[in-house]
Amino acid sequence: MAELSAEQFSESRWTSLRYFNLYRFAVSAILFISALRYPSAFTLLTSHQGLQPLILAAAYLLATTLAVVLAYRHRQRSNLQLSASVLTDIAVMTLLIHIGGGLGSGLGSMLLVTLAGAGLVGEGRLVLFYAAVASLAVLIEQSFRALLGDFDTAAFFHAGVFSAGFFAIAILARLLASRVIANEELARQRGLALNNQMLISQRVLEEMQDGVLVLSRAGQIKQSNPQAAKLLALDRSEQRLLVECSPGLLQGFIDWCRNPYDEALPVTVPATGMDIQARFIRTASTESDVLVILEDMGRLRDQAQQLKLAALGRLTANIAHEIRNPLSAITHAGELLREERRGEIYERLLRIVLDNARRLERIVRDVLDLGRRDRTYRESIVLRDVLPGFLEEYLEQEAAAPEIVQIKIAGEGTLCFDRSHLHRVLWNLLGNALRHCRRLPGSVCLAVSDGPLPGTVEIHISDDGEGVSENLREQIFEPFFTTHHRGTGLGLYIARELCEANEARLELIDCGPGASFRITGRSVGCQ
Repeated sequence: MAELSAEQFSESRWTSLRYFNLYRFAVSAILFISALRYPSAFTLLTSHQGLQPLILAAAYLLATTLAVVLAYRHRQRSNLQLSASVLTDIAVMTLLIHIGGGLGSGLGSMLLVTLAGAGLVGEGRLVLFYAAVASLAVLIEQSFRALLGDFDTAAFFHAGVFSAGFFAIAILARLLASRVIANEELARQRGLALNNQMLISQRVLEEMQDGVLVLSRAGQIKQSNPQAAKLLALDRSEQRLLVECSPGLLQGFIDWCRNPYDEALPVTVPATGMDIQARFIRTASTESDVLVILEDMGRLRDQAQQLKLAALGRLTANIAHEIRNPLSAITHAGELLREERRGEIYERLLRIVLDNARRLERIVRDVLDLGRRDRTYRESIVLRDVLPGFLEEYLEQEAAAPEIVQIKIAGEGTLCFDRSHLHRVLWNLLGNALRHCRRLPGSVCLAVSDGPLPGTVEIHISDDGEGVSENLREQIFEPFFTTHHRGTGLGLYIARELCEANEARLELIDCGPGASFRITGRSVGCQ
């Protein structure tokens, strides 16, 4: 008989074994109380008047008590526990049948109940073994009675019928238990599959960039994913009514319930001020819940702009490569013509040609730099050592007075950045600041300090000019937007793109009367 481990003997079968032992304990308690307190009632079952029934009932009560304790406290050797319980019942009931005058006492039916319970809990071979032991016990008891001179042909027939009944009950109980176990295993596997599917679905919903709501027909938010909570400023710990989040969305939901439509509904969320669009979808749930898909219009606009800019970047890069060579030829020819002195009008026209050629050359260079934003080679740059030399080179090339730009460096001042990209970003930002400042000593400030978070560093470039008006703050980082007649409109856009390529952030902040730009980057973790 192979022994099942605690892991193989399922929790439901352990529960069945405990209930089986509790039933046995109840029977033994009744027999013991009958033998102890009401001997006259006990004689209805057995004709014996001595202490043997009481001793047997006490031993049986002790055995069932031990079986109950083991079933609850010692979850090992399950088959051994079951076999000991069944064999104990067979022995006790056989003895009671013997002292009660045979199967006519009615105690044989107790063995049927015991074998039925064992069939529901035990294994197939063990169940047949229990039925065989019970049959042998009954037949031996009847044979022993016959040897003592009480031979009864009808009693042997009854014993044979009971033996057949033992096998029938045991087999039927086992078949029923097998079907229950199979259904239990199927339910367990389906439960695991359903739980796995729910975990996957929950993960998908959490990672979706679109918001997802589940609404009842009364407009109550029953479920939401993190993106929906962000768009509607929801607290996911409690259910809320849709009217508390967006009256416009609620009105759209009411209109959809009256007359379902497939078009997306544009809505502005009061709590966040975000523009979203919502689509309502029927579900087959029993409560007719409605699925709502929320899309961030700002994100969609950004994606559309990124696609447009990517296409524009590829187009302009190709054009830049094509026009750079003829542009260089024009510039070179203009420089050669400048050597000839042919009058003031000739000089003015030539200057216009060269100035515009240089402007075109600057635009081409900016476009080509933008195309190289993905090729970054980050390194740890000690700003305290690099910035003074860079600033000297910049001021010399731009022919600006050294005292105009003031430099301040505090903290460690180490930045993880591509060196050529940093050069390009600072050149654009300083050029923008120098163009709009008052050109007084200290009009432009280049300051370096540690960031608010560990492992970050900040670079501030500010000027004392007129600053950026409120209506232009959202446009200054757009490509080809400029307020200067000589500007290309790509300086700030390229600076921001190069910062993002180096995992840094460039932003315009409110810090003084002029314009102030801040670069926030990492000081550790260069790869």
